[in-house]
Amino acid sequence: MPSSTDSICAVATAPGRAALAVIRLSGPDAHAIAAQVTHRKLAVREAVLTGFYDAGGERIDQGIALYFKAPASFSGEDLVEFHSHGSPVVCDLLLDTLCAHGARLAEPGEFSLRAFLNHKIDLAQAEAIADLIASSTEQCARLANRSLQGLFSARVQETLERLVAVRAGIEAYLDFPDEDLDVQHAEHFCEQLDALGAEITELLEQAQAGERMNTGATLAIAGAPNVGKSSLINALAQSDLAIVTDTPGTTRDPVAADIEIAGMPVHVVDTAGVRNTEDAIEREGIARTRRTLAQADLVVWMDDVTQPPGAQAPPEEVDAARRIRAHNKIDLTGRAPEALEDEVYLSVKTASGLQALIDLIRARLQGDEQASTPFLARRRHRLALQRTREHIRAAAQGLREGRGLELAGEDLRLAQQALGEITGEFSSDDLLGRIFSEFCIGK
Repeated sequence: MPSSTDSICAVATAPGRAALAVIRLSGPDAHAIAAQVTHRKLAVREAVLTGFYDAGGERIDQGIALYFKAPASFSGEDLVEFHSHGSPVVCDLLLDTLCAHGARLAEPGEFSLRAFLNHKIDLAQAEAIADLIASSTEQCARLANRSLQGLFSARVQETLERLVAVRAGIEAYLDFPDEDLDVQHAEHFCEQLDALGAEITELLEQAQAGERMNTGATLAIAGAPNVGKSSLINALAQSDLAIVTDTPGTTRDPVAADIEIAGMPVHVVDTAGVRNTEDAIEREGIARTRRTLAQADLVVWMDDVTQPPGAQAPPEEVDAARRIRAHNKIDLTGRAPEALEDEVYLSVKTASGLQALIDLIRARLQGDEQASTPFLARRRHRLALQRTREHIRAAAQGLREGRGLELAGEDLRLAQQALGEITGEFSSDDLLGRIFSEFCIGK
């Protein structure tokens, strides 16, 4: 963990030449250092046009300086922003000057870390900042902004308060060992824990959907050779990514593209055609295809309507819950496009029925819970919620089986700790270091 007593500085805007750049300075000496750089005392929250001077008094640039006094700043410390011209040389000169006056270069995510340590944001909100910056779709940006505003944290905090209340009620009996917990009170606690478990389950489902929105879904396009898989990925990506020929077995290695469907980032993989072959390279491609199919969130299994259907059946690892059947090349038979519950008749070549397939993919990836996802989430949030639910269920089961209040109280302590990890109420330095090291410098 870096020291929080130093004054730190960094360029907060993207690297490279631009019209403007923003240099941040935060820490106990920020105001005094800014006075040496601008040759003036900055007033609170007053943007001033001023010169920026190096340690020798030579003018570097002219721009805007803006001072935020602690604790009313992003970091919770004295913070100054220098809005300069966006030359990398000018930015470097300003950073050198700030360091010459006692500041040091910030580490990745250190401004956000200080905001967390100074209780300006919680840990989930800090992660939402990084997610907002990294948003690849409009929907991801909107959901990340909701998490940044505290929607996810508020849900977690409400649940945490109810959990603490149940735990306090149980531990009150531990303080008075002469009073036994009767059946009626035990069942009352169990009902409260069951309600908490249901609440955690709902929150977990939303977090899982939010995690998928954050990380994206994997869509595999598979089938026998020469059924139109490469043509389909080219159509979805609107680009000639995969080679399309009449020769079976052209695709050996999976070809991938990142697209957007229903506001969700989707990683689409065109796999090698699945068939029996003596070609060693093609066999390796098919083996990779099977691994991709096992890991994909959704599989579009394609076949050729002009060929016998029995030889084109999907393998066992492509279960129906993760599968859409796409019957291609209807233009060769004169059949009209048709969309059914989990299959589509289409022609990728003429685009007839293609939109129906896209709509079905959207519906399967989005799902009912996805449509109501209120926030983005991360894998660690999901795992924390799963541990919380496990400990709550263990406490309720222990009470029903009469295993003792001490064990139930310990399970609820562990549940509280797991849930508190989401917002940072319980967090280790290792966890904080890992999270904030993923941030860009200057944020």
